[in-house]
Amino acid sequence: MILYEYPFNERIRTYLKLEHLFERLAVLLTRNEAIDHHHAFQTMFEIMDVGSRSDMKSDVLKDIERHKTQLNAFRGNPAISESLLDDAVARLDGCFQSLSHVHGKTGQGLLDIDWLTSLRGRMNIPGGTCEFDLPVYHHWRHLGPEQRKQDLRQWAATITPLGDAVAQVMRLMRESGCPQKVVTTNGLYKQSLPLGRTYQLMRLHIPHSQGLIPEISGNRMLFTVRMMRQIDGDRLQATQEDTAFELTLCA
Repeated sequence: MILYEYPFNERIRTYLKLEHLFERLAVLLTRNEAIDHHHAFQTMFEIMDVGSRSDMKSDVLKDIERHKTQLNAFRGNPAISESLLDDAVARLDGCFQSLSHVHGKTGQGLLDIDWLTSLRGRMNIPGGTCEFDLPVYHHWRHLGPEQRKQDLRQWAATITPLGDAVAQVMRLMRESGCPQKVVTTNGLYKQSLPLGRTYQLMRLHIPHSQGLIPEISGNRMLFTVRMMRQIDGDRLQATQEDTAFELTLCA
């Protein structure tokens, strides 16, 4: 199965971008090669760019509070495990406290290190990180892999609270959905969203063996999924097949 996710608003779109970047960073921080650590820097700077929006922190904190309220509403329900509920609320509380204690914009601490600021500025210039332009970075790349990994983990810790908080919010959002089997008609699936309930994320599971790629469009009232097939290795062409796939709407 291949999972495709589609956000219904800009806030969730940003969360998905941050999730993608933090997952990439986690992989790169385990590796030893200097080129992987170069891409780790690049990823951290991308996270800073995506997370630098002035209301990002407040949005995440509000979502944490919203999920806490929803979870606490289940207390006293005999079908709900109190211990699991306590664990979930405790994780949210931990993320809330960690993110609340972060001052300034995402990664502000990295900007206090002059050569990292220079490195960030030259990352977008083709060949801008060559040794003759950034000798201090060239020197750092020749440190031992364990020293480089230790430095990267220390610097990444300044942005980790945002990543942890977004991961918790997205996990709970995904768990709110109920998967359903649906079928396209002549390659197209269309559904109106019910009034009075706001969905934030759509998830599609499509069997890899079908070789189909969904073209998704939608808003808070209606969405459509058009199944496409790759032709001649590059062009996408709409298929007329009736295709079954799994759909989940998350609030």
